[in-house]
Amino acid sequence: MVAACSEPGPSLSERTLPIIDSVKTEYAPDKRVALFAIEPVEKGDTLVLRGETDQPTAKQQLLAALSSAGIAYQDSIQMLPEASLGDDTLGVVSISVANIRSQPKHSGELATQATMGTPLRVLKKQGDWHLVQTPDKYISWMQGSFQPMNADTFQTWQDADKIIYTNPYGFAYLDENMEHTVSDLVMGNIMEVKDENQGVFWVELPDGREAYVKRNEAVLLDDWLAEVKATAESVVETAFQLMGVPYLWGGTSAKGVDCSGYTKTIYFMNGKVLPRDASQQVHAGELVDEDKNFKSLRPGDLLFFGRAATDSTRERVTHVGMWIGNDEFIHSPGLEAHVKISSIDPESKHYDEFNLNRYLRTKRMLTSNRDILTLKDVKLF
Repeated sequence: MVAACSEPGPSLSERTLPIIDSVKTEYAPDKRVALFAIEPVEKGDTLVLRGETDQPTAKQQLLAALSSAGIAYQDSIQMLPEASLGDDTLGVVSISVANIRSQPKHSGELATQATMGTPLRVLKKQGDWHLVQTPDKYISWMQGSFQPMNADTFQTWQDADKIIYTNPYGFAYLDENMEHTVSDLVMGNIMEVKDENQGVFWVELPDGREAYVKRNEAVLLDDWLAEVKATAESVVETAFQLMGVPYLWGGTSAKGVDCSGYTKTIYFMNGKVLPRDASQQVHAGELVDEDKNFKSLRPGDLLFFGRAATDSTRERVTHVGMWIGNDEFIHSPGLEAHVKISSIDPESKHYDEFNLNRYLRTKRMLTSNRDILTLKDVKLF
């Protein structure tokens, strides 16, 4: 008698991986803003789930799906923020511009920046580095440069009277004579105000340093929030304040900006928080054009550039600029090394044939809140 041969069924890992991928696609498709790094490891007849996530609903969904599929498991998934942080799972950026990197090392790519007063969610620690999340949900690594806080301390800071610095660049000083500096400052820096007189604000930086700021270079934050409104005129005015600022990959301040850091800074100073990268900003706002019908554009609209989709490749958005009217847009192109004006008009001295040829579409941020936060409503986490 000859026994029939049969192929072995899929392993526990092979049955589990599609379920993990499905949950990740639903809850954490973009690792820049949500973490879901889970892997199944077989130990004999036991399936061990290892990894980490900051998405509790996604974890619950995964475990429920595995149970429904009849897959027994051992849960070794670490939830973030990690327990070793204790209560200090929040923080506030304490220097004018903090670098946030893609890896926990100084040679890691500069992923983005955060300016003084930006609230942070702290997810975990590795050596001297912390994995942090900014209000636009961007997740990367920071070494120092912020003041860790527990929920009570953070709420006290949130409730305090504050100022916002409105000059592109300047300083906080040791005394009212403005002779010695405590810190440099950039547009958008936020500090707690302790007192004020006709000429200066007396402030406390998030790390406890005290300083003086010229009164004509800052505004009480509550007053600013009550009055700020993103209009075509206001965003164009802000854009021109940053004309000539150097290009910096990952930059989001008056010290240096990349293309999306530039548009993000423009809108931040007009009360709106855009997603961080061009490939994220393109999903925000309201579609205006994707056929080079530039007559339909208004100042403040964002133009997106890159590689169009083909039968075999996905669309790739790699650049963004802002329409300012008169057939012109303003942007921070890496090739030119600074913020500049370009034109779609072949007769203009600013004609930009390169970007015109890779134009994808235009989105309007002024009249839409799709994937856009209003700064006055941001309470973080």
